[in-house]
Amino acid sequence: MARPQDLFPTRLERKLGMFERLDPVVHTPSERLSDGPLSAKQVREFDERGFLFFDSFFSKDEMDGFIKELKDYEDDDDLKLSEGTILEPGKEEIRSIFGIHDISERFDRLTRDAHLLNIVRQLLDSDVYIHQSRINYKPGFKGKGFNWHSDFETWHSEDGMPRMRSLSCSIVMTDNNEFNGPLMLIPGSQKYFIPCVGRTPEDNYKESLKSQDLGVPDAASLTRLMDENAIEAPKGPPGSLIIFECNTLHGSNVNMSCWPRSNLFFVYNSVHNTLEEPYCGNKPRPEFLANRKNMEPLKPVRNP
Repeated sequence: MARPQDLFPTRLERKLGMFERLDPVVHTPSERLSDGPLSAKQVREFDERGFLFFDSFFSKDEMDGFIKELKDYEDDDDLKLSEGTILEPGKEEIRSIFGIHDISERFDRLTRDAHLLNIVRQLLDSDVYIHQSRINYKPGFKGKGFNWHSDFETWHSEDGMPRMRSLSCSIVMTDNNEFNGPLMLIPGSQKYFIPCVGRTPEDNYKESLKSQDLGVPDAASLTRLMDENAIEAPKGPPGSLIIFECNTLHGSNVNMSCWPRSNLFFVYNSVHNTLEEPYCGNKPRPEFLANRKNMEPLKPVRNP
């Protein structure tokens, strides 16, 4: 059977202009916007800006055990040899650990925190599962940046995510300030899809997770969106939370300070939006990057 038309063509040989997204940002019908932890005002803010920030969403006491576990991982030589652990280019410092919810029971329970999960389900109007989880490290003076990108562009092209019905929750694990490379987002950028230029080689993830060149929007499109909407970098203490839509453009700078920056990411996908074959035509990426096996709806738990 022929594959349906690709609604989000990208990784092309010739440049196409950006176009307005086809899917809603908030999937909940207008008459039920406040059916959940978020107020109707907060839901409309997410719809308009593409992200929400919650200072100290989790308390320091709630985060202490997670932070200790993260520090243990930094000294785990066996973990550094795992395929799901990405090191900084040419260095021994950890850049990212993928599949953290599969490694740690503590982090697995956190994916199902009742308050967090109910917010996600409110925005996506659906049961959800974990598409991907990871920790991004940025050690002081050594942590590299992440180029501007839309997560959906990669997940669609390289993983076969069909539609924009997914979001990320970034939980701050160490103080995020203006000096240590905080997450930066372009408000309103989720409203447009930007096709990117360049064919995707097989096993592109082996290079792109260290330094991304493919799947980076063109400078003219970025300039237009930045001029219209500026750039914001939410900052806060451990336990703060950023929820951002799968197509919201984001990136981060190098860490030029002495203070490390670590953020935890849980990617939630609707159970009605499960992965197909990658639209770039390559074989699927590994399971630690794109979950295809366990798509059972997450059940909320209290006190993770």
